[in-house]
Amino acid sequence: MVQLAANWNYPTTVRFGTGRIAELAEACRSAGIARPLLVTDPVLRPLPITARALDVLRLAGTEAGIFSDVKPNPVESNLVAGVEAFRAGGHDGVVAFGGGSALDVGKLIAFMVGQSRPVWDFEDIGDWWTRADPAGIAPIIAVPTTAGTGSEVGRAGVITDEATHTKKVIFHPKMMPTTVICDPELTVGMPPRITAGTGMDALAHCLEAYCAPAFHPMADGIAVEGMRLVFDSLPRAVADGSDIPARAHMMAAAAMGATAFQKGLGAIHALSHPVGALYDTHHGMTNAVFMPYVLAFNREAITPKIKRAAGYLGIADGYDGFLTAVLALRAAIGVPDTLADFGLDGSDRQRIAEMAVVDPTAGGNPVALTVDGALAIFDAAMTGDLGRAAV
Repeated sequence: MVQLAANWNYPTTVRFGTGRIAELAEACRSAGIARPLLVTDPVLRPLPITARALDVLRLAGTEAGIFSDVKPNPVESNLVAGVEAFRAGGHDGVVAFGGGSALDVGKLIAFMVGQSRPVWDFEDIGDWWTRADPAGIAPIIAVPTTAGTGSEVGRAGVITDEATHTKKVIFHPKMMPTTVICDPELTVGMPPRITAGTGMDALAHCLEAYCAPAFHPMADGIAVEGMRLVFDSLPRAVADGSDIPARAHMMAAAAMGATAFQKGLGAIHALSHPVGALYDTHHGMTNAVFMPYVLAFNREAITPKIKRAAGYLGIADGYDGFLTAVLALRAAIGVPDTLADFGLDGSDRQRIAEMAVVDPTAGGNPVALTVDGALAIFDAAMTGDLGRAAV
């Protein structure tokens, strides 16, 4: 019997559309931010889109500091340095500007400036978030420059514990940005490979949220429409980075995926997190590699739901047609077939499987993820043999 009791939350104010970066200073004022710290990454820092954002603030009389010591898979030392920069500059809010890494670190900086406990005390476990002092959390404006993680509409940040090589999810309701500016023009310069990887991250969020067994029909509806946008627009965005409608649809799909996955994620993320932590692989591209093998592993549990989604998406033949569509999308945009293409040799397979089953996302998988199951998926993803995942 389906459990029909649940708690639902939906996200923040989003200013969506081309050219809306011009509203950044106004958004800061509305949030009570007079001295923002713009948090970005080393690649974005020298680019024109970053200079434009800083100019918008400067011309409005708002002088911003900038912090960009953020790794693609952020670690605690990035966060510590960011908190020091925030305090040293006398800042009163954060503009998180960039892809998922910069957005997560920006949110975590705003969160941690008011805390006296270690960041690991606020991991997304039970009610650990209640340990935080909410009065010390600085306001956040989020400006995504990629279309994948959807971190701009999330209440958590992902950071790697360097001591254990484990990705941790840090959660607090007040980590939700006050305002999000989604300007698809900011994503035009993304290289095709990053466009592909981030876009597949958005698809993974929508797909896993939709397949998670919890009862959340609003999340299901958002997830299915998010999948449609990805299938329709990601190949176009990869082929022509200046295709603004495709870029806009992908930016919407990213936010939709992160909105939907409050329902849950699953084995794609549970396996991708340890691989990323150990090998520093691109998160979205790692999700993309694991996706068909997890679909094969979950087949018996998800076939009816995937058949309904396939009908909405205009894909014939239910589950089989959907899997074929995923494989075709991966091929069209240059996703590697196997983990071996990332340089993995399988020597860490046991460690990765054991890390996967305790990852907080594992609980949302529609089939209980055991170490043996995680090993089966991992081995299939190493060899490219879908049959090895169908245990």
